Amino acid sequence: VQLVESGGGLVQPGGSLRLSCAASGFTISNYYMSWYRQAPGKERELVATITSAGVAINYADSVKGRFTISRDNPKNTVYLQMNSLKAEDTAVYYCNVQIKAYKYWGQGTQVTVSA
Repeated sequence: VQLVESGGGLVQPGGSLRLSCAASGFTISNYYMSWYRQAPGKERELVATITSAGVAINYADSVKGRFTISRDNPKNTVYLQMNSLKAEDTAVYYCNVQIKAYKYWGQGTQVTVSA
């Protein structure tokens, strides 16, 4: 199982980014997939989840209406579209899948929102 995030970077407040999580070693459509983030000095928090049926759930209150999780089954890739970015969205963003009792993580991608 491997998860590889990409798409992070430096963006101004109000801007947009789309993160990608390319999965290998398993089929994403069989599992719930999630995005988490961790800001400096803070605990890792759940941002959003997409179910095996393709339904987006569990958006963090702080991102509702601004972020959208989606997936492309043929590409075996999960996305996080982030709009209206704020300074407080600055964090390392991680892709996650739980298979049986084990949680798999990617290496993370840095998102920095700053003027």
